[in-house]
Amino acid sequence: MNQQIVLSNWKFKAYDEAVWLQAQVPGSVHTDLLRHGIINDPFYGVNEHELQWIDKKDWEYEATITLSESWTGMRHLQLVFEGLDTYADVYVNEQPVLSADNMFRAWRVDVKDYVHAGDNKVRVVFHSPINRDLGSLHKQGMEMPAPNDQSELGGLEDHKLSVFARKAPYHYGWDWGPRFVTCGIWREARLEGWSAPKITGLYIRQNQISEQAADLTAEIEIHTPVDWTGRLQITSDGKVWDREVTLSSSSQIIELDMQISKPELWWCRGLGEPSMYTFKAELLEQDHPVSEKQVKTGLRTIRLVRERDQAGASFYFELNGVPVFAKGANHIPNDSFIPEVTNERYRHEIATAAASHMNMLRVWGGGIYEEDIFYELCDEYGILVWQDFMFACSMYPGDEAFLHNVSMEAEYNIRRLRNHPCIALWCGNNEIDSAWAHYIEESGWGWKQNYDRNQREKLWTDYETLFHRILPETVSRLAHNIAYWPSSPLRSLSRDENQHANTLSGEGDIHYWGVWHSVEPFDNYNSYIGRFMSEYGFQSFPELKSVLSYAPEEQLELESDIMLAHQKNGSGNRLIKEYMEQYLPDPKDFKSFLYMSQVLQAQAIKTAIEAHRRNKPYCMGTLYWQMNDCWPVASWAGMDYYGRWKALQYTVQRSYRDIMLSVLESPEGEIIVYAVNDLREQVSARLRLQLFDFHGRVWYEGDETIVLEPDSSVQIKTVSRESLLQSSDPQQSVLLISLEREHELLTSNIFYFAGFRDIELPQPRITIREVPGTKGTSFTLESDSLARQVWLSAQEEGIFSDNFFDLIPGVPMTIQFYQRSNEERPFVEGIPGDVTVRSMVDFIK
Repeated sequence: MNQQIVLSNWKFKAYDEAVWLQAQVPGSVHTDLLRHGIINDPFYGVNEHELQWIDKKDWEYEATITLSESWTGMRHLQLVFEGLDTYADVYVNEQPVLSADNMFRAWRVDVKDYVHAGDNKVRVVFHSPINRDLGSLHKQGMEMPAPNDQSELGGLEDHKLSVFARKAPYHYGWDWGPRFVTCGIWREARLEGWSAPKITGLYIRQNQISEQAADLTAEIEIHTPVDWTGRLQITSDGKVWDREVTLSSSSQIIELDMQISKPELWWCRGLGEPSMYTFKAELLEQDHPVSEKQVKTGLRTIRLVRERDQAGASFYFELNGVPVFAKGANHIPNDSFIPEVTNERYRHEIATAAASHMNMLRVWGGGIYEEDIFYELCDEYGILVWQDFMFACSMYPGDEAFLHNVSMEAEYNIRRLRNHPCIALWCGNNEIDSAWAHYIEESGWGWKQNYDRNQREKLWTDYETLFHRILPETVSRLAHNIAYWPSSPLRSLSRDENQHANTLSGEGDIHYWGVWHSVEPFDNYNSYIGRFMSEYGFQSFPELKSVLSYAPEEQLELESDIMLAHQKNGSGNRLIKEYMEQYLPDPKDFKSFLYMSQVLQAQAIKTAIEAHRRNKPYCMGTLYWQMNDCWPVASWAGMDYYGRWKALQYTVQRSYRDIMLSVLESPEGEIIVYAVNDLREQVSARLRLQLFDFHGRVWYEGDETIVLEPDSSVQIKTVSRESLLQSSDPQQSVLLISLEREHELLTSNIFYFAGFRDIELPQPRITIREVPGTKGTSFTLESDSLARQVWLSAQEEGIFSDNFFDLIPGVPMTIQFYQRSNEERPFVEGIPGDVTVRSMVDFIK
């Protein structure tokens, strides 16, 4: 059988220094320096600014591996680095064996001729990506657009170097992330040895899948040191497929057809169970295993449907023949220093997505091709993945070496991920097509105006070579039946002015940033609706506990040095304040501003989500920006760096329910109630409308039975403002709309007849009592007057079943606390410790 040794006991030092220190692998030089106390916490205060020297130095890592003669006697010894970040020369016993230049690829090299029995030294020299790519820039002779590259912070003036390295773009800074240009051995390093045939790859190609049968082909990649004859066997769920094989001494792919009758299909969350199959491939010699490899996959068909219709062209995903309304968010890396992300942190994120009723995450193109555990969890929880290639908001080189490197990167990652049923789409890049806007002179981000005609044509030709030829050809060849989309957003691949994204064009996917960047009102979410909303967002601060992790009390003001350092969007703090002055009462101090910013963010995204879902099936996807953070910061995230849910995350949890109610007031004063049903079944329920004043008096009440068809969005009730309010004060009235089935509350929503700057909130008296028999894990809240945006904060880390909700007198709310637990069970019923209950009136002047 094959054997392996994971390389451990690494040490590191600066290349020009003599003292070696213990290193952690997988890891990065920044975190190694931090563990030894050589640098201060990179995330605290303005320390980021003081640590820009690290990326200007070369660093080296060294480990010793002791081999027995049985190891050195093997026919093949291969040194494997799953991830080297990024420019690295590898030496074995001081002999050069490998030069790496891509963070996103695994690197393998045969080292049999370089090792011996006893101690062997493996040394990795990492070259400064800054010094290396200053040379690349000089050779290119032309600056390239990369507006998120914070080169000035890095002491490089306006020299944007991120485009040259096949390295995570966000390491160079982004408008939500710091600039830490890392290096290091960021994934596992090991030595593999074998003398017999070795299975190096197993892909379960899904030829045709239906409820009746799954027609599959196993593609088994085998490396054979010598000619070999034996039996190849595939097993899954008690089934066996096998054949005799004769292998020559080379690498080869053997195919084996398989069929499964009445398979259990993989479904995304909300449509069914995410059933998985385990397939095990073995090479057997006289019934004894010589080599084996095992993969898990789910059986499903996934299709991007783009068909002409009266409005333009559809854009939606069809899973096992069923249209999917995509509900989710954009995912960025969970840390600036990726090896710091534990499996528990990954599970916390994906479990949060599932608990928030999401069915899709978009892995955005400025980060990384995520760790295996990320996709395994998406498979497990039924979360579809829109997967970008790692290109974002920049133009890129087009020389032969760069394109070849990207081709190898794409092939490696498609092969690595193609067994995962969660993968729904491969997308070429983030926002480059719309930023350059080649076919419309006055459109785009102003990039192309900085170049003459010849430069423009060269940059665009290079772009098309990469995103319109190399990447789609690689996806087509290796990712069976998975669609490719060249850029997000994009209207269509028309190669004329109709190619670039247009919110009102009726086709393609859309990034709508009029709200936020252009300071447009929240109501514009109701007008600018595309076929698939793949980006939109609004910022807030994290809660006070998180802010205090990077700032002392004396820095708690909007324009302090630390608050500005932890706000990477240049206008971010100003925009939050400007929008708050339009929509919410004035906060009484900065700590209150933190809370109010979260309420504001939630209000914005709630408006957008409801608009997108109401317009189903014209619109078939809503992915807000963004799910998570890579450091503690003010940003668009719904869950902060520490995994703490903001008001937005709780609002999303309500807004993404499979059954949703939405309420609008028309210009004519009609109150219109919509119901959205994403389920595959008809729903009969009781619709109930109740109008309260702020002290609990019921001014109006009505109910009726309604029937919601499967997969539908319909207008279910229209009533005039006057007939509802009658003599009640619109500034002191609240409308509660709910759907109930057999005394079970399916969903509800609340409508106010005045903006919250026009409403005078009473001072509520909120009572909280433990639910008997729950041992301190569940509580019922009541209030004697309207309590707006009730915020429960717990002593223990965890989440509540609901939070940031409006509490109407006479309508009690029962909530459960879930303590943040371990890797296998992220949320378990727990005791919150001290619970603090506050509402909006506690935070306003």
